[in-house]
Amino acid sequence: MKKFLPLLLTFVFISLYSVAQTNRILIVPQPVSMEIHSGNFKFTPHTVIIAGIKEKHEAQMLNLFLKRLYGFSLPVKAKSTAKEPNTILLSLLKSDTAKAAYNLEVTSNKITISSAGNEGIFYGIQTLLQLLPPISLNANSQASINANHTFLIPQLSINDYPRFGYRGMHLDVGRHFFDVNFIKKYLDYMAYMKFNNFHFHLTEDQGWRIEIKRYPRLTSVGGFRNGTIIGRYPGVGNDSIRYGGFYTQAQIKEIVKYAADRFINVIPEIEMPGHASAAIAAYPELSCFPDEATFIAPTTPWAGSRDGKQVQQTWGVFDDVFCPSEYTFKFLENVLDEVMQLFPSKYIHIGGDESPKTEWIRSAFCQQLIKDKGLTDEHGLQSYFIQRIEDYLNSKGRKIIGWDEILEGGLAANATVMSWRGEEGGIAAARQKHDVIMTPGTYVYFDHSQSKNEDSVTIGGYLPLDSTYNYEPIPKELNADEAKYVLGAQGNVWTEYIKNSQKVEYMIFPRMSALSEVLWSPKKNRDWTKFTSSIEDIFKRYHQWKANYSTAYYDLQSTLLPTPEFNGVYLKLESKFPNSVIKYKIGDTSQVWKTYDTILFVNSSEKIESYLEVNSIKSSVQTKNFLFNKATGKKITINEQPAPNYPGNGAFTLVDGIITTKGLSQSSDWLGFLGKDMDADIDFGVPTNIQNVSVNTLDQSGSWIYLPKEIDIAVSDDGITYTPLTTKVLDPIKDKGARKITLPAKVTTRYLKVVAKNSGIIPANLPGAGSPAWLMVDEIEVN
Repeated sequence: MKKFLPLLLTFVFISLYSVAQTNRILIVPQPVSMEIHSGNFKFTPHTVIIAGIKEKHEAQMLNLFLKRLYGFSLPVKAKSTAKEPNTILLSLLKSDTAKAAYNLEVTSNKITISSAGNEGIFYGIQTLLQLLPPISLNANSQASINANHTFLIPQLSINDYPRFGYRGMHLDVGRHFFDVNFIKKYLDYMAYMKFNNFHFHLTEDQGWRIEIKRYPRLTSVGGFRNGTIIGRYPGVGNDSIRYGGFYTQAQIKEIVKYAADRFINVIPEIEMPGHASAAIAAYPELSCFPDEATFIAPTTPWAGSRDGKQVQQTWGVFDDVFCPSEYTFKFLENVLDEVMQLFPSKYIHIGGDESPKTEWIRSAFCQQLIKDKGLTDEHGLQSYFIQRIEDYLNSKGRKIIGWDEILEGGLAANATVMSWRGEEGGIAAARQKHDVIMTPGTYVYFDHSQSKNEDSVTIGGYLPLDSTYNYEPIPKELNADEAKYVLGAQGNVWTEYIKNSQKVEYMIFPRMSALSEVLWSPKKNRDWTKFTSSIEDIFKRYHQWKANYSTAYYDLQSTLLPTPEFNGVYLKLESKFPNSVIKYKIGDTSQVWKTYDTILFVNSSEKIESYLEVNSIKSSVQTKNFLFNKATGKKITINEQPAPNYPGNGAFTLVDGIITTKGLSQSSDWLGFLGKDMDADIDFGVPTNIQNVSVNTLDQSGSWIYLPKEIDIAVSDDGITYTPLTTKVLDPIKDKGARKITLPAKVTTRYLKVVAKNSGIIPANLPGAGSPAWLMVDEIEVN
């Protein structure tokens, strides 16, 4: 990832620094209302905090943040003794207003933060901190300010409260583990932007991350894997490095306390009945087939033994799930007993997602249990599983949250649903009068690429900053009575391809700031133009926090277009900034950068690099590697339209000369067909001699993407009547992982039809079983 170096500014202060000098006040998330008055408050290292016993904690937190961000703390005095003229008064009021609401009043000699709850005072403190300049501390965590420095804060009045009660951020520590220090830093980021729920994803197929004293093998065995695949799934190798880690119960208590000090509730997730490979590796009796070794495909890059139950080393969905036996239920109850002792949250997340039914189908025990309980099928069995766990947690005074798959087979009585596969699950749950937390991948999955020029491997998808900012958590399909069941929303960070804390930061920022306004600020206050006009100042705040972040918002926008004569490709470069300059060069590194002023015509294999400059900012360099063939730039039509979430650039995507090397992280380079065939007609313009045809596709079963089952080639002289030329039937084993599928096609023709047949409904023994397969195609080559 590229850090945003042009904004690493050195702040030099003279005797006064005024927020007003910037001609705007930037508070993210923006408050409900704010009135600016004439005059200023002089904030100095000698300003006194006035707080009583009830506000003592918030005074300590204010000083903690001041020390960390500005290198000094303020004197604190009790309300009854303080008469200083230059003060910050923290005032807990007797009021019927919401505990998270606050008022912040700045006059010439006093700042007052008042609320009916300590939580509200804490949020007022976060707003106050944003009225101070984003100073960068040096390597010794000291700022270049002294006792004579004064910050001028404009006199103002702020009335503020959150739109949603649930404002969440999630972090997956199962795929990759992050130490306690980073978890605390993550919680600080949440506090700065007024998030109040941390979804702590603690167990996965690739690692169990929480100490359970009754079951020590969960961490000694389940907490480590013998290696990890290299590159994007299915992987090009295995690093053969033993990897893992876990949090002791003492560390969990430390994290929970740290979060509570910041008014953040920690919701633990213990996955069930699926995503359980690590637990089963530790205690095979949890499986329906404890004596069978973990299934590992022969083509899977693997380190170490393949015998017995194994912690997974690759990503995806795995068939070996918890068996719904009395042994399993007792095990989970014992685990949850220890979890509940550590987490005071009223919610316990139990997963419930992506749980294949393959093992339950072939298990005589499960089939008999379905009959004994009068269940309809394996989906009913999952509902029975979830409801049993819910009953147990309810008996302990807790409630469950599950992913939207818990709707299948019937929803547990008191369950809260996290809607991730779009908004449909949330809509259905709200209509059943169940609480809902919206977390659809299209808007809030921060592991998705935020740039079309992503410079590191991601899981795929494309989620730009504006998509997150413009998200509306209450679906229009819900009426007013149903909408009240939407508690809020949450940003999710899955870590298959996020190995370190710097990349976590890179993936969440600035999208987390955008989400904070979605969840806190009134809908009518949200203003995309205003938000983006302040993006440089937001980046300065990240720098103050010593956080990494993405500058994808400044990316150059490029579009590939057919030419009128269909004799090449147009490359159109654009900037969203009117005062920017676009630079480009064609060829190797020795070429000179030129200023772009008109669309570029490309008619041969070339490498074209480009970037933009705006103010003091230089965007990342975008590279287009054109590989021309006889189909490139030709007229093309498709007879089945792709799915709305993978539209690419229409049919032209298949002949634009670009073959992506980054899988789905370059999702705009793909056409995606869900359960449908790709059927394309290419017009060469004149009879053309060809030798072969290649279809560039993707095999990524963990994402339910499969190779076509067959490719057919046909030719025509008139573009109406086609004659079949050649067919290739693919072997799911022999051809697995194929990137380019080539068919001989020695013929002279003007029109060419290429049909890639979707593999159809996914078989029972594969990820996504029972659902339509995805077919992904990014280029047709003709040579």
